[in-house]
Amino acid sequence: MAFFALGAVTGSVSRTGFARLQYDGGGDWYNDPEVLPNLARFVNQNLNTDFPLDQSVVKAGDAKLFEYPFVYLTGHGNLRWDGREVENLRQWMLRGGFLYADDDYGLDASFRREIKRVFPEYDLVELDGSFPLFTSFFDFSRGLPKIHLHDDKPPQAFGIFDDNGRLMCFYTYETNISDGWADPATHKDPPELRENALRFGCNIIYYLLSRG
Repeated sequence: MAFFALGAVTGSVSRTGFARLQYDGGGDWYNDPEVLPNLARFVNQNLNTDFPLDQSVVKAGDAKLFEYPFVYLTGHGNLRWDGREVENLRQWMLRGGFLYADDDYGLDASFRREIKRVFPEYDLVELDGSFPLFTSFFDFSRGLPKIHLHDDKPPQAFGIFDDNGRLMCFYTYETNISDGWADPATHKDPPELRENALRFGCNIIYYLLSRG
């Protein structure tokens, strides 16, 4: 079951657009609320799509999770899902949902712990510029862009794939791509850094659109 189809951004996709995942545990899941509207605006301009510009918020245990094809997760602190949320997320991703998680500095340990509860049988696989998402629209064949310093480590991307090789979860670490989607005044990033971040975000969406 695929939510997205190239050239046919209709049905649940056009109605619901992009959603942010609200979670317990103490992490600031809500930070920089403008990032998804800004990404949708950039994607619409470059891909001739019509995603809504408002941000939806959904919890992992909600039935309405299944209305959203693309869900974004971020934060600095702890992330915690209960058993119902773990099972709901698992079924949502196995049925076609796509989770993009971006460590905003401090989320890494809890995200790795919780996503392993969702998919104990699958590992986070590191991805590089040779993976099709990196060149799906804009060329990032040289690798993931570094948006914020954090611990000054190289940026990394990871994926979780189902048994058919479909990417269900994409996780970026030590880069903070989504901070680059924020308004210019939020982090005072230079325009070229924000452009790079938005371009990579556009690649994520185009990759989902083009794989059918």
